[in-house]
Amino acid sequence: MNPTLVVLSVFVLYFLGYKFYAGYLSRKVFALRDTTNTPAKKFEDDVDFIPTPPYILWGHHYASIAGLGPILGPAVAVIWGWVPALFWVVLGTLFIGAVHDFSALVLSVRANGESIGSLTEALIGKRAKYLFLLIIFFLVSLAMGVFVLVLGSLFAPTPNVGHPEVAIPSAGIMIVAMAMGILRVKKNVSMKWVGPIAFILILLLVYWGSTHAQNAILLPASDWKLIMLVYAFLASVLPVWLLLQSRDFLNSLLLILGLFILYLGFFFTDVQFSAPAIQLHPKNAPSLFPFVFIIIACGAVSGFHSLVSSGTTAKQLQNEKDARFIGYGGMIGESLLGLMAILATTTFASSDAWLKQYGDWKHLAGLAPKVSLFISGSANFLKSLGIGEVTAKAFIAFIVVSFALTSLDSATRLLRYNIEEIFGFTKGLPRKLLENRYISSTLAVLAIGFFAYYEVNGKPAGLALWQLFGTTNQLLGALALLAASVYLYSRGKNPLYTLIPMLFLLIATIFAMSKQWWKFAHTDGATALFFITSILLIMTLWLIVEAIISISTYRHKKVESLDIL
Repeated sequence: MNPTLVVLSVFVLYFLGYKFYAGYLSRKVFALRDTTNTPAKKFEDDVDFIPTPPYILWGHHYASIAGLGPILGPAVAVIWGWVPALFWVVLGTLFIGAVHDFSALVLSVRANGESIGSLTEALIGKRAKYLFLLIIFFLVSLAMGVFVLVLGSLFAPTPNVGHPEVAIPSAGIMIVAMAMGILRVKKNVSMKWVGPIAFILILLLVYWGSTHAQNAILLPASDWKLIMLVYAFLASVLPVWLLLQSRDFLNSLLLILGLFILYLGFFFTDVQFSAPAIQLHPKNAPSLFPFVFIIIACGAVSGFHSLVSSGTTAKQLQNEKDARFIGYGGMIGESLLGLMAILATTTFASSDAWLKQYGDWKHLAGLAPKVSLFISGSANFLKSLGIGEVTAKAFIAFIVVSFALTSLDSATRLLRYNIEEIFGFTKGLPRKLLENRYISSTLAVLAIGFFAYYEVNGKPAGLALWQLFGTTNQLLGALALLAASVYLYSRGKNPLYTLIPMLFLLIATIFAMSKQWWKFAHTDGATALFFITSILLIMTLWLIVEAIISISTYRHKKVESLDIL
C-alpha cells in the first residue's frame, strides 16, 4: 500500500475525530461550561496555579506529554508490522487516548485542580486513593529513570547513537526560555514580540550546534545522567512560569515546525513500506496481542498523560471549554509524532535491511539505538527538501532531546506533587517537611535516579523496564478511565464512552502483566522485576474490587463531592 495515501487518510480521521467525536463529548457527555472560575484563577499563586492563555497552555501540555514515549513505543512495536502499530496509534488515540486525557483534565478542573490520584478518593474511596498514588509513584519514577538513561546515551559521544552537538543548544533553550518567562510575566512584554524572537534564537542555536560539532561538550553517559537529575530537581522547584511554561511553548513550536517539515519532506519523498504489513511471529518476540497495545503507550494512550492533565495543566486552565482543544487536541498532536515514528522506522531502507533491524526481538535490546533509528529515518525525509544530512540529524536529535527533557522536568514536578499527596495523611513535622517543595523534589529525584542506574545482570535494564513501564502506564490509563466512568455514572451520564476503552485497556494490561510475571519468575536475575510485577497485579485487582463496591453505592445516591466549581 502507498504510504502517502495511508497518511492522507489518517489526517482525515484526525479531523473527523476532533470535530465530531470530541465535540459530542464536550457538549453532551461532559457538558463543558463557559466558566473562568477555574482553579488557576481561584488559587493563583504564580508558582503552580496561574491562568494561562490557551495557546501557551496547549504548548506546555503538548510538550509535557510528547516526550520519548511516542518515539520509543512505535520504534519497537513495528516489529509486528506497520499495520498493527498504525491501527493502535490512530484509532487508539481517537477513541481511547484523547478521551482519557480530556476526561482527566475536566475532572481535575472540577475538583480544584486535584490530581487523578486524589480524585480517586472522592470517586472510589480512601484505600483506592493510596493504591492509585503508589502506582503513580512507581510509574513516574520508572519512566523518567528510563528517560534519563536514554538521554545520557544521546548526549554522550556514543557510537551510532550519541548526538553531543545538541548539548549546547539544549542548554541554550533553557536560558532563552527563562528570559522569555521573566519578560512575559514580570515585564508584561507582549508574546507577539517575545515568542518569535526567542524561537528564532533557538533555531540559530540548533544550526550553530550542527556546524560546530567540534565544540560539542564531550562527557560520558554517566555524567550526563547526573546532570539530568540535577536539572530535574531545579525545574521542579522553580515557579512554573519561569521555565516550564516558556520552555514548553518554545518546544511545542519546535515540534510543530519539525512535524510540518517532516511530513512535507515525506510527501516529497518517493517511499514505500520496507516493513511487512503484519509480522505475526517475529523471532523471540512476545505475542502481538496484547503487547503491541503495551509497547505503544504514549502516542496511542498513556496513563502518564492523566498526571499531566490533572497535575500541571488543570492548574493553569483559564476556561473550562479550553479542555477540548488542550486535552483532546493535544493528544492528536502527540499521535502525529507517533505516526511519524512509524513512518521513519518502516520506510528507511530495503526489506532486507529492515529485517536486519527487526527480524529478531533480541536486536531491539537497548532503547537509545531505536531513537537513533528514528533520527536517521526522519532525516531522510528532510533531505528531499534540500536540507543537509548533518543539519537534518542535528535538528531531529534536538527535537527528541528537548521533548525528553520537557517530560523529565514536568514529570519530576508531578512526582513531587505525588509524594506530597502520599504523605498528606501524616501530621506535625513529617507533613511540614514533605510539603516543602525542596525536600519532596529531592525524594522525587532520588526515586528517578534509582531506575536511571538500575541494572539487570550487570546491564542497563532499558528494554525490560520499558515493558514494565508499558504495562504500568496502561494500567494507570485504565484506572483514570475507570475514575471518569464512575464520575459520569454517579451524575446520570452515559459512561460507555470511557467504560468500554477502560475495559479493553484493563483486559490487555492484566493479560500482559500476567505473562510478564510468569516470565520474570523464570528468569535469572529478574527477582526485583518479579516482585514489582506481583505487587502491581495485587494492587490492580484490589482497585477493581474497590471500584465495583463504589459503583454499587451510586445506585442509591448521587455523589456531588466532585462538582465544586
